[in-house]
Amino acid sequence: MTIQDVARAAGVSPATVSRVFNGGNVTAARAESVRQAAAELGFAPNRLARSLRKQQSSVIGLIIPDIENPFFTSLARGVEDAAQRTGMSVVLCNSDEDVEKERRYIDIVMGEQMAGVIVAAASRDRTDLSPLLARGMPVVAVDRRPHDADVDAVMVDNQHGGEVATRHLLRAGYQRVACITGPAGASTSEERLAGYRSALRGELGNDSGEPARAASYIRHADFRVEGGRAAMRELLALPEPPDAVFVANNLMTVGALQALREVGQAPPGVGVLSFGDVPWASLVRPSLTTVELPSYDLGRTAAELLLQRMAGSAALLQTVVLRTTLKPRESTAGPSQA
Repeated sequence: MTIQDVARAAGVSPATVSRVFNGGNVTAARAESVRQAAAELGFAPNRLARSLRKQQSSVIGLIIPDIENPFFTSLARGVEDAAQRTGMSVVLCNSDEDVEKERRYIDIVMGEQMAGVIVAAASRDRTDLSPLLARGMPVVAVDRRPHDADVDAVMVDNQHGGEVATRHLLRAGYQRVACITGPAGASTSEERLAGYRSALRGELGNDSGEPARAASYIRHADFRVEGGRAAMRELLALPEPPDAVFVANNLMTVGALQALREVGQAPPGVGVLSFGDVPWASLVRPSLTTVELPSYDLGRTAAELLLQRMAGSAALLQTVVLRTTLKPRESTAGPSQA
């Protein structure tokens, strides 16, 4: 099967078929006609040969910590949609928050000579992007920035989101607000925790003693369901357990809700607020208050930055920061509403 066969079936010239598969300028109708003819004939372009002719790969890598998390699923979709508009394909790599696994994927990205890579770092301090940068490969950090990496980045304003969330719980009437955050050292964990602490200082004041006492209400977990469940169990076992909890990601929130159910408690008697939306947040009863993250826009913006670098942009490094949105629902209605 050749490009000439596809051209005859689609009623266009071979040059038009070539432009469709190489990202050239073709009308939508002709592009659809070519793709339909190619599908019916079982034709697939030889990407390796095409890359050698162009001296550029048509594949970018996306390394994320956990594809099971809906946040990263949506982020990946944003990357793919932006890449597809320019004829690029995306290879998805799941690091599982494991620096060694992440390093192996970075080796694969280099070995396959991909055109660029987007990375949500497994660790702020231990993720090493220097092999990619030494090769001159375009790199964009998304959601998490490795500590010493001079790369473009697209981030969420985590501290502001954590501060708004904690302030919301305090103003709803909760007195003992806990925080379940992610692994110590992860940038997202520390920034959301910093927002929690900032809200306590701002709402309660430094002289009240409450911010210092709040240290006993802070738990680090693993950004997964079981981690949130174990952390919430510890908090509930305290002599004076919290009456509300700010949970720093959506999967840990599921675990926290499971732990509450095990002891016969439920929101809003114990307020629960999730940093990161979940598909069913508005459907459960009571509905779940969340900090909504612009996950799709994070991915799309990261891909657009990467594509600019791949096209030769010599602009100064950029850090794009996207804001969160608080979605108040029934789970934080206040202790008097239990």
